Amino acid sequence: MSLRIAALGLLAQEPGSGYDLLRHFEKSMANVWPATQSQLYGELNKLADAGLIEVSDMGPRGRKEYRITEAGRAELRRWVTSPQDDPPFRSPELLRVFLLDAALPEQARDLVVAMEEQADAEVKRLEELRDSIDWADGDALFYGRAALEYGLRMNSMAADWAKWLVNAIDKRER
Repeated sequence: MSLRIAALGLLAQEPGSGYDLLRHFEKSMANVWPATQSQLYGELNKLADAGLIEVSDMGPRGRKEYRITEAGRAELRRWVTSPQDDPPFRSPELLRVFLLDAALPEQARDLVVAMEEQADAEVKRLEELRDSIDWADGDALFYGRAALEYGLRMNSMAADWAKWLVNAIDKRER
């Protein structure tokens, strides 16, 4: 469902071909909802079949440019304003931490160190992304920056938490 909404959201910002959307997706939306080319193109076909987008132009070699329809805008608006429809939160990482007593202490520590390193690397990647974009005025960029800031803060918190847990594991082992 979320890839469907992500594609609708991008087309609500501006019409584009599947290739245009994929390039835009990789630079922005993929930071919160990754997708492959085949997944995105498949979703565009489903959206067109459902009447939520339409072909607005045909280019060379069969290149189709899509635009969102009024029905698509209504579906996007409905989804954006209905967080109660979201599935419950699930985190394989936290489930793994919850069950770390099944691992040897050094394995548990190694896993948490890897989580810390991954979070630190993600903070660095997101900072580089933030610094590479001209955050000119506009609703899409404003809210895109807000999502990026959330990612920065969540990963920074995850790195801090993992550092705390590594220290706690080390204290238990003494």
